[in-house]
Amino acid sequence: MQLIKGNEAVVKAALLAGCRAYFGYPITPASEIAETAAEYFPQVGGVFLQAESEVASINMLYGAASAGVRAMTGSSSPGVSLMQEGISYAAGAELPMVIVDIMRGGPGLGNIAPEQADYFQIVKGGGHGNYRLIVLAPNSAQEMC
Repeated sequence: MQLIKGNEAVVKAALLAGCRAYFGYPITPASEIAETAAEYFPQVGGVFLQAESEVASINMLYGAASAGVRAMTGSSSPGVSLMQEGISYAAGAELPMVIVDIMRGGPGLGNIAPEQADYFQIVKGGGHGNYRLIVLAPNSAQEMC
């Protein structure tokens, strides 16, 4: 048995599922996803690329998915908000991709909304068009694997 954090578990699960590209921009508390991806993706011949922004990372993800690559990104609250236009384009193009949204709350956000607000933003579709996304909300690190 091995104890690992949820952010590490999601990267290992993605690799086991055949994901071979990660594009992201560091943001707390999702930075560990990028750190883990930077370590493991090159070991399996995959690509890790730290983008210059969340907007760039979702567009890189769009490009990789358009080329048939199993790809993912990870972010949190405000980062996912910045990705909404790219997410809506990907939904319209029906491109398969994984976007990990690590929810956060606390003083940094002024606690003006509950942590679950990220979930509602993704489920209801936050960008252009009337679309819905498949959302998996694991309860534990074990469920992510």
